[in-house]
Amino acid sequence: MRTQMCKLLVVSVFAMISSAPASAQADEIAISRADYQEKLQGFWLGQTIANWTGIVTEMDKIGGAGVAGDFYTRADWGTKDLPNLGGATFPRLSLTIDWVYRGPNEIWGSDDDTDIEYIYQHLLATHQTSMLTGEQIRDGWLTHIYDERNSPLKNYAGKGENFLWVSNQRAHELMLEGVVPPDTSDPERNEHYDMIDAQLTTEIFGLYAPGRPDVALKMAYLPIRTTARAEAALASEFYIVMHALASVVDPKLSRQQQLSWMSAQARAHLPDDSVSARMYDFVKSRYAAGIPWEQARDEVYQRYQVEEQDGYDITSRNLSCNGCFSASINFAASLVSLFFGEGDWQETVKIAVLAGWDSDNPAATWGGLLGFMEGQQGIERIFGRKFSGRYNIHRTRTGFPVPNGVDTFVDMSATGLQIVDRAVAEEMGGRVTEDAWLIPAQGG
Repeated sequence: MRTQMCKLLVVSVFAMISSAPASAQADEIAISRADYQEKLQGFWLGQTIANWTGIVTEMDKIGGAGVAGDFYTRADWGTKDLPNLGGATFPRLSLTIDWVYRGPNEIWGSDDDTDIEYIYQHLLATHQTSMLTGEQIRDGWLTHIYDERNSPLKNYAGKGENFLWVSNQRAHELMLEGVVPPDTSDPERNEHYDMIDAQLTTEIFGLYAPGRPDVALKMAYLPIRTTARAEAALASEFYIVMHALASVVDPKLSRQQQLSWMSAQARAHLPDDSVSARMYDFVKSRYAAGIPWEQARDEVYQRYQVEEQDGYDITSRNLSCNGCFSASINFAASLVSLFFGEGDWQETVKIAVLAGWDSDNPAATWGGLLGFMEGQQGIERIFGRKFSGRYNIHRTRTGFPVPNGVDTFVDMSATGLQIVDRAVAEEMGGRVTEDAWLIPAQGG
C-alpha cells in the first residue's frame, strides 16, 4: 500500500516539473519558499477562523439517548446557538451559529487546536532540530503549559485552568510526575490514549515536510505518541499525510479532485483492518451514494455509536458523554465534512461546525489544510474582507518571547520556513536556495 502511495506521489511530482526552476532535477519537487510562507499564513488564519467558529457548537450535539438531542442540520446555520453538554453558550463569540471574525485591529486568541502546534514549532526552532526528543517535549510542555494548581488563568468555577482536556490533560499530569513521552500515552498510564487530542496538535508536521509524508510521519512520530496510540495515532497520521501532500497536488485539478487524491493517498497509509480505514471507506461510500451530508452523519452515528460496527466499541465502555471526545467518531465526522464539502473552504468548515461531537476540531483541521492551499489572500478573497494577523498565544499558554504574548501569522510562518529549511537539508537530502526548496521525491 505504501509503495503505491510513493509511486502516485512521484507521478504527481513529474506533472509539476514543467513549472519547476531550471536547476531542478526530474525526480525533485521544486517549491517556492515565498509562496509557501503565504500558504503557511493561510494555514494559521484558516485554522483559527474555523477553530473559533467551531467552538460555538462544540459539544452541542452528540446524538441519541436524550443527552444533547438530535444533530444540527444545514438549516441551523445562522440560527441561535444551543447550549452544549455543560449547559454553556458563548455569547462573547456569537449568539448564533455563524462565522467568528477578528478584524485587522483585533487579536485572535489561542486555543487548544492551535496552541500545542505553536509549542511544537517553537521547540523545533529553539532546539534547531527536526526530531524532538521526549525530554524536549516534556520540558516544553512544562515550561509553556500552566500547572492547574497554581495557574493564574481561571475557569468558570474559579479554579486554575490550563486549557487541556482528556489525553492532553493526563499526559501533562504524567509529565509533572516525571514521565517522558512516549510513556505519557501508554494505555497503562493514560486511559485516554484513544481520544482525539493528537489530531488537533500534530497536523502541522505535514507542512514541515512538503511532498514527503514519510519524513512528516517521522518528525511527528513522538509528538503524536505524547498523547495517542492505536486508532488515535492512525487518524493523526492520516491528517499529516494529507498536509504533506497539499503542496504537490496537480494544480490543473479542481480543489475537490486534489483533496480526493490526497485523501486516497492518506487512506493507503491506514491498515485495511483498522477502524480508521473502515470508517473512511464507509463515509466515502455514503458520499458516492449521493445522499445529503446530514444523512451520512446520522448513519455514522447509527453504525458506530448505536451498532458498534467495524470494531468501534466506545459505547460498550460506558464513557462520559458516550466517548464524545473519541478519536474515531470525530475522525468519521471530519470525513463527512471533507467529502461533502467538496473542496469549498466555507462549505467544508460549515459542515464540520454543524456535524456534531467535538466540532471545533475537525473544523480547525480542514480550515487549516484548505487555508494552506488557498493562502491567506485566498481566504480573504473568499470572505471578501481582511482579518487580523495577530495571535495571542498567552491567552492559553505562557513563557514565549513575543511582546505581551502576541505573535503574528507572518512571523509564525517565517519560523515555519526555517523548520522546513532544516528538514529539507537534513532529513530529505534536498537543497535549499534563496527562492526554493529542491526536494527528492519520496521513492525517487
